Amino acid sequence: MSQNAVESVESFRARARTWLSEHMPRLDDRTQPESPDPDDDSHEWKRARELQQLLYQGGFAGICFPREYGGLGLTEAHQKAFTEESDGYEMPLLLNVPSFAICGATLLDMGGEDQKRDRVGAAIRGEEVMCQLLSEPSGGSDLAGLITRAERDGDEWILNGAKTWSTSAYAADWGLCLARTNWDVPKHQGLTMFLVPLKTPGLTLNRVRMVNGSREFCEEFFDDVRLPASSVVGLVDDGWTVASRQLFHERNAVGGGSPYVSGSGNLRATPHPSPFEVARASGRAADPRVRELVGEYLALKTVHEQTVGRVSAAMAAETLPPAGSSLLRLLHAEYMHLMDDHAVRIAGAGIATGIGSEPGVTGWTATGFLMRQGVSLGGGSTEIARNIISERLLSMPREPAPDRGVPFNQVKRVSG
Repeated sequence: MSQNAVESVESFRARARTWLSEHMPRLDDRTQPESPDPDDDSHEWKRARELQQLLYQGGFAGICFPREYGGLGLTEAHQKAFTEESDGYEMPLLLNVPSFAICGATLLDMGGEDQKRDRVGAAIRGEEVMCQLLSEPSGGSDLAGLITRAERDGDEWILNGAKTWSTSAYAADWGLCLARTNWDVPKHQGLTMFLVPLKTPGLTLNRVRMVNGSREFCEEFFDDVRLPASSVVGLVDDGWTVASRQLFHERNAVGGGSPYVSGSGNLRATPHPSPFEVARASGRAADPRVRELVGEYLALKTVHEQTVGRVSAAMAAETLPPAGSSLLRLLHAEYMHLMDDHAVRIAGAGIATGIGSEPGVTGWTATGFLMRQGVSLGGGSTEIARNIISERLLSMPREPAPDRGVPFNQVKRVSG
């Protein structure tokens, strides 16, 4: 087939089906190596890289990424077909978010040619993993108010500050880090995005234990970390443009609309049962009230899935602006909240006592509920998503912001 010809989706699907059956391991045959340390998941990341390398060798990696950076240059329909065919097989799901769907996608849009060729290409080949270094301990949802600073020193930049809640940073090789490079202009105008190697001198990384026991998130401390000028993504002092595109991809990924995600499901250690699964496991599937709750969940699940398709298609056709990704982000949070709430209502006392035919499921329901609020924060808070929808999609007045237009070094901030 000519390099310029686009293979039909059905031909691609058939070829993928055959290749998967001959080369990819099935989930039913998967064995998890035991580790003496329950917090050590290095084997999962090693396996994810191996699976990604296998996909690359077989010609099925980076399906929607351009050919010049190691991808296949195909359409979202090709990716969807491959994801459907890969159901039941092991896939490198850990690499989907944030490495491909957020970081790789952002570099594709905003990075230089060397950055796209080297970092995106290495990720597609399964050689490197990327993460985000955005949120800060003092910043909350005000990302533009960050205080991690980068100062120019000849041909280098010196980075100092702290980041937190960085998903999977402990397993990453590179991070997209937003820092302040100009304090004399309003907060959105003095930021720069950097590509930071995670194994660089002066960078200390700690894993953070969450309420459900997970240590997926990290905090980072930068003490005179030196970066070359080539680390800048986009333009100096124009980092908010890069960050805005990055947040678009994050909301798209969180909402389920990213074309760069390959495979379906989640490989994290803790399962997340749905109300349907809890109803069956708790022996309450015949209860009329439980059936109502399950029906409400299934209805919103269908609405969520169909909305993802409609909004993604509209943004791709540019009939809906990029701010439309906030619709997906908001609906995803509402859907997940309802799923967790209804699962707990159905499980009842079983979440504590383990009553039912499958006690593990009701126990997992309780663990999942502990992290319920996380979906209101990832990808920007739900409140920010509502603001974006109201202001940028519905043309409602902007809410007051006393620091708007004020040089950042004159903005009053809480110290300490």
